[in-house]
Amino acid sequence: MKVVCTEQSQILAVRIADELGVQVADTRFARFPDGELYLQVLDPLDDETVIVGSVTDNDAFIQLMLLVDACETTTNTLVIPYLGYARQDKKFKDGEPVSARVAARALSRGVTDVITVNIHERDIARYFDCPAHDLSLAQEVGEHLKTKGFENPLILAPDAGAAEFAAEVAAAVGWQTDYLKKTRLSGEEVRMEPKTFDVAGREVVIVDDIIATGGTLATATKMLYEQGAAAVHAACVHGVFTGGAYVHLRSAGVKSVICSDTIERACSEVSAARCIAAALRKC
Repeated sequence: MKVVCTEQSQILAVRIADELGVQVADTRFARFPDGELYLQVLDPLDDETVIVGSVTDNDAFIQLMLLVDACETTTNTLVIPYLGYARQDKKFKDGEPVSARVAARALSRGVTDVITVNIHERDIARYFDCPAHDLSLAQEVGEHLKTKGFENPLILAPDAGAAEFAAEVAAAVGWQTDYLKKTRLSGEEVRMEPKTFDVAGREVVIVDDIIATGGTLATATKMLYEQGAAAVHAACVHGVFTGGAYVHLRSAGVKSVICSDTIERACSEVSAARCIAAALRKC
């Protein structure tokens, strides 16, 4: 077995290879003057290849498809730590494509199995043209948060839709969990507060699978401080952080922002490598 990776997932790929005790194949990446992408896998591959690449933008999408095509081995397992387009998992308006379906079908050609990590909608697995396995980093996120020494912590989901993942994180460390309930006070004014627990004097960790713009989290942070929270932190699996989201969160009073290395960031304190390696051993 050998591991190959795109430019976006080099660190995670090395960590996965270390967990498996295998090598990472050297790959050369380039761009032609007209903008077209080029790559070449320089090392010979074994019969079994693990391809690792997050789809963070359009270039990453094309590069991952090129890498899959370059790996002509007997068994190719594709690891997509973060799949962009996953939030467009259905048609919201007439005339729209189901972008998640397009991405899944394009990427699964030529592979025998696909592994994803906390994909935004689990139903997307049916769009792949091969067996697909979605992993959860709830345990890893929870265990890492436990090392932070938070005082009287509360795991809080930003909405009811994220409550299941937040509950899994909390269960991993035995903490209380809740989710934010929105109450419309007027046509423009909305109040957000935990549905069940009081946050006064507590360190609150807002947990979600993805942090993109961070707008809801920033607004929630300000309201939680108004309700007496001692500190507010944010944790996620996929740190997308578009439009200056990280700075926006810190400016809103979020004391720390933690994400995993599914998208490699300076705040990627949680690694998906061990979880992915365990799944690869079973494929």
